Amino acid sequence: MIAANNVTLRFGKKALFEDVNIKFTEGNCYGLIGANGAGKSTFLKILSGELEPTKGEVTMTAGQRLSFLKQDHFQYDQYTVLDTVIMGNQRLYDIMKEKEAIYMKPDFTEDDGLKAAELEGEFANMNGWEAESDAATMLNGLGIETELHYTMMSELNGSQKVKVLLAQALFGNPDILLLDEPTNHLDLDAIAWLEEFLINFENTVIVVSHDRYFLNKVCTHIADIDYAKIQLYAGNYDFWYESSQLMIRQMKEANRKKEEKIKELQEFIQRFSANASKSKQATSRKRALEKIQLDEIRPSSRKYPYIDFRPEREIGNEVLTVEHLSKTIDGVKVLDDISFILGREDKVAFVGSNELAKTTLFRILAGEMEPDEGSYKWGITTSQAYFAKDNTDIFKDEITITDWLTQFSAIKDATYVRGFLGRMLFPGDAGMKMLPVLSGGERVRCQLSMMMIKATNVLIFDEPTNHLDMESITSLNNALIKFGGVILFSCHDHQFVQTTANRIMEIIDGKLIDKITTYDEYLESDASIRKRMIQQ
Repeated sequence: MIAANNVTLRFGKKALFEDVNIKFTEGNCYGLIGANGAGKSTFLKILSGELEPTKGEVTMTAGQRLSFLKQDHFQYDQYTVLDTVIMGNQRLYDIMKEKEAIYMKPDFTEDDGLKAAELEGEFANMNGWEAESDAATMLNGLGIETELHYTMMSELNGSQKVKVLLAQALFGNPDILLLDEPTNHLDLDAIAWLEEFLINFENTVIVVSHDRYFLNKVCTHIADIDYAKIQLYAGNYDFWYESSQLMIRQMKEANRKKEEKIKELQEFIQRFSANASKSKQATSRKRALEKIQLDEIRPSSRKYPYIDFRPEREIGNEVLTVEHLSKTIDGVKVLDDISFILGREDKVAFVGSNELAKTTLFRILAGEMEPDEGSYKWGITTSQAYFAKDNTDIFKDEITITDWLTQFSAIKDATYVRGFLGRMLFPGDAGMKMLPVLSGGERVRCQLSMMMIKATNVLIFDEPTNHLDMESITSLNNALIKFGGVILFSCHDHQFVQTTANRIMEIIDGKLIDKITTYDEYLESDASIRKRMIQQ
């Protein structure tokens, strides 16, 4: 059990949290949600002890071990992958290293023998003999192949490091597990493995995530941060959403009835207050009126951008033909003789763990990269807009958001352009922000604004939900569901893929699997096909 007791955190005069009291108990998984800037990651740091509250305290059951998913990709570069995972239980790792040092001593003494025996006992009690196999099982489940287990962390790429750090947090059955965006940079297979792990995990989990499907799958409770308070709800994310909306509707309906009663009393008082025979009744109604209080309904701090893709031109029957496309990058053939044809109603999700293959294909189709072999042809009625996963070069110029967006608009009018920005949560002077100072989420919203203002009938998205909050993901998801054109996209958000795509493609070892189906149906029916391709 871990609890926050009267926790307040202030930055100057602003209170991020005010007298928060909440208890997280064993056997439950809590989804910590809230708008961007509400303090989700900060609250996890308070619970972990990394950050001291201004007032109040965090208490934990004596003797329990807490594990916190770390995001520092370089902290463990001097260690092997397996050692990094085992360091998730620091005491166990220290015992292992101390034992090794004692046994390697050339002048092994009797005292060394006694110390080694003591350490061996503690090591056995902590299931130390299973440590390496348990760590290896976790790594394999997350997609880190066995041949990488003794590799130095410095030799891994960013996505692989994320998986190792996640395995470290999960290792050794911690009593309290804090996870901040654990699905970021994980492929869908790794996310599925993590979901099953957390469903079967018997201790306390507190997780921050923007993945609605993930929260629905693993959470038993939702802790909602809004207006410096945390409200606890039983159930998963969808249950929280329905409950919170129902509560607001009920409060509005109760206020409506109270307002009708107020109006009725006021009319009676106004009509009969000067009437001697009705004066007692008027006085009685005045007292009743004074007792009626309307419920305060504060609008949520959450803000939903307005996302709506409206093609300037209807798309024709001939959309895209790809023939025998191949591309080699750094000696690896990421695309190997890829061919497919798109129809006017296709919304294609590119899934699977090969991020480079998906990005390479998107860049070729967007005209940013040439294939080594093969060709592609867009239909004469098509127009394309491309959302790049790596937007570093896009936002390096020292110009304002408004000036940047104007170059993509057919109407070169600042008021028109700033209207788009306002709908994407850049009101007023926010449109004068310079590109290099934008946060990750702001950059994504700028890119989405660009895709809207171009009014194309084909949209290509490479991981658009990265850096977006839940509200923006929901708005984008809904916009793509109703979009009348063609979509090619990759995304790690299960619900986003399932509700948007009607066709699934996966590239394994450069080869293409292409199925007209939903994502859930693809996962169920094509597991054996995917395994065969991986083995070949």
